[in-house]
Amino acid sequence: MTFMAEPVGGRFGDFGGRYVPESLVPACAAVAAAFRDAWADKTFRDELDGLLSVYAGRPTPLTPASNLSAQLGISLWLKREDLAHTGSHKINNVLGQGLLARRMGRTRLIAETGAGQHGVATATAAALLGLSATVYMGTRDIERQRLNVHRMEMLGATVVPVTSGSRTLKDATNEAMRAWVADTERAHFLLGSVGGPHPYPWMVREFQRVIGSEARRQAPVVPDVVVACVGGGSNAAGTFAGFVDTSSRLIGVEAAGGAAMSNGAPGVVHGARSMVLQDDEGQVAEAESIAAGLDYPGVGPEHAYLGAIGRSEYRTVTDDEVVEAVRRLARTEGIICALESAHAVAWVLRAAGTADLPAGSAVLLTLSGRGDKDMHTLIGGTA
Repeated sequence: MTFMAEPVGGRFGDFGGRYVPESLVPACAAVAAAFRDAWADKTFRDELDGLLSVYAGRPTPLTPASNLSAQLGISLWLKREDLAHTGSHKINNVLGQGLLARRMGRTRLIAETGAGQHGVATATAAALLGLSATVYMGTRDIERQRLNVHRMEMLGATVVPVTSGSRTLKDATNEAMRAWVADTERAHFLLGSVGGPHPYPWMVREFQRVIGSEARRQAPVVPDVVVACVGGGSNAAGTFAGFVDTSSRLIGVEAAGGAAMSNGAPGVVHGARSMVLQDDEGQVAEAESIAAGLDYPGVGPEHAYLGAIGRSEYRTVTDDEVVEAVRRLARTEGIICALESAHAVAWVLRAAGTADLPAGSAVLLTLSGRGDKDMHTLIGGTA
């Protein structure tokens, strides 16, 4: 089993597709054709690889968590996306899509953000590549991620507050897609995760597969378990891409207050059929998480597919477990990770030594981002 080919019809089994207004179909088709052409072009790939190396700081290291490993009775390695430029894995995707937008003759990037890391990365790529950037962000997320708002503005992006609905990532994505409808000739919608209409789930996974490819080369053994946090799921999709054809178990960890894979049902959100949180009437339900980047009611359709066929497994952790995981990692390894990433750490802390993660297991965990952005939340009484 591999992740190489474009999904036929944009579908991963029963999931995926392109459920968008008729006015967006040509724009999505143009992005798909441009990406297909660019991904086959050595010049494009070489330029992206060069930026990932000399600008983003790749490869990121695979760090043995020696102290925590000794405490838990496992061998734990951390794939350090927190050390990439801008502080998360998001830079991998935005550099790729930024180059693609420029190749297509687009001059403006439109993005959504929850935790703010995708917004910061988008603003960064726009500054580097000479493009303008407009980032939509829910006002609730603006309140808890004020540092990242300031970073986006420092980089020259326009941050548009979204006051509708839950005022979080779902609503920011709605507004970003509406803005794209109104400006498809000049703008490129730079979606930050492996959701949305085709080609985004496939394209974003391909831009993020560098995580898994590097980690597989760096790992001293084939891990028994590969684990990453999952909201939309781009860091997990990129990590899993490096190990899907191995014997490694693939574990995605969701927020207990969201957990589309664990608590959802098949449905359509933001242009793709996937697993979606829904109320009794089939309407998209609100998600809730201390981590703004996981406060999302859906999941990427490829995750839904991998879960359906039994290749990947999904677990949930609570906000309290997440806060404790941030503190435990900080005090044992000297690494302050993002609240999103701490979901994966929290599951390892809970599962180590149980039948779900037996003693002696070799575990590779992707730290998707650093925790600077979350200090206000942690200091504000939740830690």
